This record gives sequence, C-alpha cells and structure tokens, in this order.
Amino acid sequence: MRVKRLFLIFAVFVAAAALSACGAAGSADNSGGAGQASGGQGSQRQETPEQAEKQPEDKKMTEEAKDQQVAPEVGTGGDAENEGNKLEPAKDKTLRLTVPKMAEIKNDEIPTGKGTNEALLRDNAAIRLPYTGFPWQEEANIYIAGHRIGFPGTNSDLAFYDLDKVGNGDKVYVEDSDGRRYTYEVFEKKIVEPTDLSVLKRVEGKNILTLQTCTLPDYTKRLIVKAELKGIEGA
Repeated sequence: MRVKRLFLIFAVFVAAAALSACGAAGSADNSGGAGQASGGQGSQRQETPEQAEKQPEDKKMTEEAKDQQVAPEVGTGGDAENEGNKLEPAKDKTLRLTVPKMAEIKNDEIPTGKGTNEALLRDNAAIRLPYTGFPWQEEANIYIAGHRIGFPGTNSDLAFYDLDKVGNGDKVYVEDSDGRRYTYEVFEKKIVEPTDLSVLKRVEGKNILTLQTCTLPDYTKRLIVKAELKGIEGA
C-alpha cells in the first residue's frame, strides 16, 4: 500500500485546487469537534458505501484531516467485563486484528483508547473505544476505529485506507492475549454522519465487531463495517 504514495507527487499538483475545496468543506463540517456538524444532518447528501468508494482518492494527510475527530470519544455500553461473559476474560485486554481484505491489517495490536487520543491513533493501526465490548462476552459491540490515511512512518499510515473493500460475507479475525482467535463475518456496511452514535449500540443477543474510519476525500462522514462472531478457536 505504501508504494502508492509515490504516484501522488504528480497527482497532488493536478488535484490541488479541487482538494483545497474539499478540505475547506470538511473543515466547515467538522470544525466543532466531537458531535458537531455545520448545516445540520438534513442538509447533507446521504451516500451509499458504493458511492463513497467512487470518490476521488486523496492519500495525502491534509491539515483538515489531521483536525478531524476519527471516532467518538468513548462507547456507550460499559466495560462489564465480569457480566455476561462467554469465556474467562483475558488478563491483558489488548487485542490483535487481522482483516484479509485490508493490506495493512495483519495481526495488528489494538489498544484501548479514547477517539480523541490522537497520539494513540497515530502510533497504532487502530484503537478499541473504552466502554465498548470484548470478544469473550456473550453480548457486545467491539468498536475499533482507525485513520483512513494516517501519518507516514507510523503504524497508522494507510491502515484503514481500504476498509471500503470489505463487504458482506468477508471474514475479520480478532485474537486476545490468551491466544484465542475469534472469527467474525461481515453483515453490514454503511456511511453515517459523525454525530450518529447508534453505531455504538449492542445488538441484543449477539457479539458484533464494528470497524470505523473516515470517508474520502473530505473526511466528513464515517464508513462503518459490522461483523458478527461466528466461531472461536483455542477456547
């Protein structure tokens, strides 16, 4: 994936004017930070994941992108680690993530941190939000968010760039610190507003995993991929 950056040297000059306009729009939509979007949700055109995939691609981490909040600060479900567990909780809560359809996500370490913790988001491929679930729970929504473009020379560099290639039926794998491997199957992909916190909710009776990143080219919306737990190895 990183090789693709070499092709941007020429493209960035050609697209400079257009990207400037997109960046300005993104800044206006998100300058208020968490939970704010100018103009209201009703004034913004809703996009399907397929439409988002056709957007012009800007692989340069713009100043506007750096200023965007990648994810909600925390989840809403609570870390009820000893309530409703299917398995004994792992002693170390750090997870590892593998997504075969994503070039950069291969056994990447996923720490827990707030969506506003830019240092943690910069230095890791993604983070799990506090007060969201764990894979060993009976009912949970494990919410993992990462940068679409990221920062060169760090683990966030293009980490979630190709999340748009993940679709229904694709597999996602999570491993806990005790060596148990959880297999998830994607069942939903959609675009939402940054203010839409419904994506943090649990699904009754299910253990699901949510992957989230920003849309291109202006980072104003969020690409959401949801997967359901289908199997556990090493339990």
